[in-house]
Amino acid sequence: MERQVWPEFDDEYWKLIDRHFEKKRNQAMETLFSVGNGYLGMRGTFEEGLSPYSTEGTFINGFYDSYPLSYPEKFYGYAETDQVMLNVANARVIRVVFEDGELYGALTRNSSILDYHRALDMQTGVHTRELTWRSASGKVLRLKSERLVSFRRPHMAAVRLTLIPEQNCGQEITITSLIDCNVQRPTSQPYDPRSAAGLENLKMVIEGQEISSGGAFLFQRTYNTQLVVACGLQDVVRNQPDVVGMTVNESGLSIGNSYTVPFDSAVVFEKYIAYCTSLDTRPDDLHDTVRDELEQASAIGFDGLCAEQRDYLQKFWQRADIHIGGDEQLKGSIRFNLFHLLQSAGQNGYTSIPAKGLTGQTYNGHYFWDTEAYMVPFFLHTMPDIARKLLEYRFNTLPRARRRARQMSHRKGALFAWRTINGDECSANPPTGTAQYHINADIAFAVKRYYEATGDTEFMLRYGVELLCETARMWNDLGHWCNDQFCIFGVTGPDEYTTQVNNNTYTNLMARENMQYAVDRAEWMQEHYPEDWQTLQRKIGLEDGELADWQHAADEMYVPQPQSIGKAKDIMPQDDSFLYKPRWDEFIQKNKVERKTDDPLLLLYHPLVYNRYQVCKQADLILAEFMVGHLFSAAQKKRDFDYYKGVTTHDSSLSRSIFSIMAAELTNPNDPEDAYLKEALELYEEAATIDLRNHRNETPNGIHAANMGGSWMGIVFGFARMRTHGQQLAFSPVLPPGWTDYRFQVYYQGRRVQVQVGPGREESGQPYVDLRLIEGEGIDVKLYGNDVHLSAGRD
Repeated sequence: MERQVWPEFDDEYWKLIDRHFEKKRNQAMETLFSVGNGYLGMRGTFEEGLSPYSTEGTFINGFYDSYPLSYPEKFYGYAETDQVMLNVANARVIRVVFEDGELYGALTRNSSILDYHRALDMQTGVHTRELTWRSASGKVLRLKSERLVSFRRPHMAAVRLTLIPEQNCGQEITITSLIDCNVQRPTSQPYDPRSAAGLENLKMVIEGQEISSGGAFLFQRTYNTQLVVACGLQDVVRNQPDVVGMTVNESGLSIGNSYTVPFDSAVVFEKYIAYCTSLDTRPDDLHDTVRDELEQASAIGFDGLCAEQRDYLQKFWQRADIHIGGDEQLKGSIRFNLFHLLQSAGQNGYTSIPAKGLTGQTYNGHYFWDTEAYMVPFFLHTMPDIARKLLEYRFNTLPRARRRARQMSHRKGALFAWRTINGDECSANPPTGTAQYHINADIAFAVKRYYEATGDTEFMLRYGVELLCETARMWNDLGHWCNDQFCIFGVTGPDEYTTQVNNNTYTNLMARENMQYAVDRAEWMQEHYPEDWQTLQRKIGLEDGELADWQHAADEMYVPQPQSIGKAKDIMPQDDSFLYKPRWDEFIQKNKVERKTDDPLLLLYHPLVYNRYQVCKQADLILAEFMVGHLFSAAQKKRDFDYYKGVTTHDSSLSRSIFSIMAAELTNPNDPEDAYLKEALELYEEAATIDLRNHRNETPNGIHAANMGGSWMGIVFGFARMRTHGQQLAFSPVLPPGWTDYRFQVYYQGRRVQVQVGPGREESGQPYVDLRLIEGEGIDVKLYGNDVHLSAGRD
């Protein structure tokens, strides 16, 4: 079996470094070394190709086609179509040919790689690959490839290829630069709902092509959504005056230019690439938009683009960096996760964050509740402008959410889609998809968090209150009154192994938060902005008495209470029936099952099998005790954590970070040997390195974006135990074993606060905590329950 070596970190843990080419893990490396900017993403493939050990990928956030969903037995209200984020034309292709053959990646016939190295620099945003190549006839050259996707110019990417002759290289070399629209499309995996589906038949129509000296344009239209994408390139050959060029058109599928260049000295070849779609501008304007982008980028040059990139990332890391002392690899891992989050986040108000970011097509590029629950908190407390744009996306899909609510027989309000790109529901499995109504409450909770952290009145008046009211209306229509209590039947909570239950605790608690906050903000708007309130009333047809109905439902919301059944002793039930089911370990014992694979249960059993048992795919009740933790006692949280960790498989990447946060909360800060702290660290380390170490064997398909957000939460909400309930920052940090210190900044209410945690005095056991106000006016915070005032320039 070929040994797999995973990349490490270098340059003070700012660079991800891979020095070992292994064909079996190459697709995983392509995921890890992807570059993007939230609009455009490019997998870390080789410009010269590496088929069949490669999966090309160029993705534009929100650019999709659709296809009809097919059901052997179709029922009313099932999703009609699926949507797929498309793998658009690959404009990175660069072929290098000598008299006796073509340089072809790190895997070539009759040739060899003398050394190999690639790096993803998280301070510059540049992916660099270097290798020394020897042909069968003894020619030796060095290749250096540099690639970036611009944060400053969302439509732009650039590649710089440097070729240096070392030995017997001859007198000339041919470089061919192409746009290739014959891109690969991965096939879906049978019985795996996570895999990309429906891709085989989603090819785009070529609407136009242009080839000119040094440049090319390609225009394509999707079959069903009728969206248009334009791709353009501009080539520049540096320091070589004697260049002979010719246009290339390979059956209309690959177009570009070929250059014959003297090769007695180094050749520097730059390629500027631009993408733009009809979602961004009118189709008739696409050509001019792409041309202008290319002209501006080629004028500033590759070094100029790199300078812009460094400046952008310097400002990002000033706010987002997390320092971990004593575990340097983990410090690199959290930086890697945060860098990929930045690369994945839509920033235009019309896109969100696909489950795999912009690194792969698994889950078809859909947006889930993951964004609001796991990723918005990171942006909210580091770059709140991006958090706002992610919430604006939900507002902009509100008309489709209203339509979905009517399809689901709700007379009022909006029901947001479980899986979507444009706002329409794409989930073909209602029990684990549409039934997860908590998506509404997750969005409302994110609105609440955003406003409390920013005080952004303009956002709340323009978007927030309407979102809150329309989600609250849906809950009021969904619920039923039973014995004077408001109950919610037939929904699925975050745990997808327990479906269509009555009174899922997480859902009921979050629905209550949704309705209470909707009333609170509506009354605030009525009092302080009466004209805006009247306009909103007319817009959504809000009737007298609706606010009182929401408040009444919230006040009387039924929440399951602790029960003692079997092994469960005074445990909060996940829903009305969960604790009455046999535990999954009873199934294992009865059937003498030996689990010989790490595959999730959903790939091993019919859903009805695990639905009948106490077994959780991911945090559900435990997630509730994190999100609205002020409603539970410490003793209750401890009992529930101990119980639910025994019935949770963590088959979802969303799970371990939440369990780590709750284990850290249960830690005694005065006891560095606390068992919960050790457990919190073990869970955190597993979560933070899921992609970097391919723990789930899914890295080739793309990153786990939500888990990356969870890794930020695991430090800030977990080990630092930051909470904001009552609209006041509160910290009670713990120091994980093996860490010498850790440090981060958070934005809250116009301030930036730096938190540093290190070892304290041995007699107390409690860590040393340094809080500093980095930006903004003085602020009162709580530290271990005590009031502390932070002033500028003072600890």
